[in-house]
Amino acid sequence: MKKIFFLLLAISIVSCKKSEKKVDEIQKPNVKLYQLIGGSIFVKKLEVFSQDTTYTGQQKQFTDAYYVISHPKGNLMWDAGLPEQLVTPKPYDEPSGTFRIQRPDSLANQLKSIGFKIEDFKYFAMSHSHFDHTGHANLMKDATWLVQENEYNFNLSDTLKQKNPALVALKNVKKLNGDFDVFGDGTVVIKYMPGHTIGHQVLYVEVAGLEKPVLLTGDLYHFEENRENKGVPSFNYDVKQTLESMDKFEAFAKEKNAEVIIQHSPIAFKKLETILNKK
Repeated sequence: MKKIFFLLLAISIVSCKKSEKKVDEIQKPNVKLYQLIGGSIFVKKLEVFSQDTTYTGQQKQFTDAYYVISHPKGNLMWDAGLPEQLVTPKPYDEPSGTFRIQRPDSLANQLKSIGFKIEDFKYFAMSHSHFDHTGHANLMKDATWLVQENEYNFNLSDTLKQKNPALVALKNVKKLNGDFDVFGDGTVVIKYMPGHTIGHQVLYVEVAGLEKPVLLTGDLYHFEENRENKGVPSFNYDVKQTLESMDKFEAFAKEKNAEVIIQHSPIAFKKLETILNKK
């Protein structure tokens, strides 16, 4: 009798666990991810992406992706590509001679292609405030801007003589100090990863229907070799912080078994496009 009792108890426990798992799966919100092209960046002097002479004389094609995350509690836009003034027939060679840049289309047109409008967004966040990530930021003025407090102060503090013009229209601000669970359910989480800039951040997204969560790098890495060799660009805010963030990022990616997407990599862009199309 005892054996039968314990057998029934074991079956009951297993059944309960399976039921709990099914309930969890059912209750997971329907999070969708869309990838858009915020520009093309041809790097004519790749050596700026190293602390030494590793890439001297080399050139490389970057993409400049930004993302739309649709959640039942609201929509989030992540990053903002290049300025819309660069939607031109020919690419622009900026004065330093480092970058050749161009944007394919306006934000309004790109959002229309996936069934969204500019006013559909509850939240707006950027990995950081460099020019290739703030392009259409001022158009997101009706959304709440999720930004690390130190990054905000670096760009828009009242003590600054010159504020970042690409961000001045953003008045609805939620200042962060570290990681932030955007919708409060663990599916969309901003992770604080400083070093590239003072308040650089990356984004973790659990997309419905995907086997793995997606982890967007911001500019922690710029291309695959950068990640493999822990290469730190010459223009990063803090080298030590960058390397610490890389270690933290890799540990988190491993813990979550995440699909890492390097935002400036054309290879990663195609990979994510393939993953999303298979859903």
